[in-house]
Amino acid sequence: MEAATGRKRWAIAEGYIPGWSNGPEPQFTSHETACILNASDRDARVEITVFFSDREPAGPYRVTVPARRTKHVRFNDLEDPEPVPTDTAYASVIESDVPIVVQHSRLDSRQAENALLSSMAYAASSD
Repeated sequence: MEAATGRKRWAIAEGYIPGWSNGPEPQFTSHETACILNASDRDARVEITVFFSDREPAGPYRVTVPARRTKHVRFNDLEDPEPVPTDTAYASVIESDVPIVVQHSRLDSRQAENALLSSMAYAASSD
């Protein structure tokens, strides 16, 4: 049996989608992304909950990451149950029924000199 790669619960404490962009779309659209790796032999059923400083959380947003695949999920594209707002600080918790690995990235193209941020999400050790 293959050893599990990753964890079932992840958190990204920092999130922000700039309200506008500079450059051709969709390549230079400012965005937040959760890069999800599912190295297991089973499809991962993933739920994303988004937390705010001044209102109740949004979600869960549901995503499937096929077995032995990766999926880049743009928070800009999450619409059900509601769109993730732009120009608003947020955080997120990502939960899966199989172990996954999550990396967070942001493209901020509000200036002609683009900025790219990438960091590993926090993985809960007790899942």
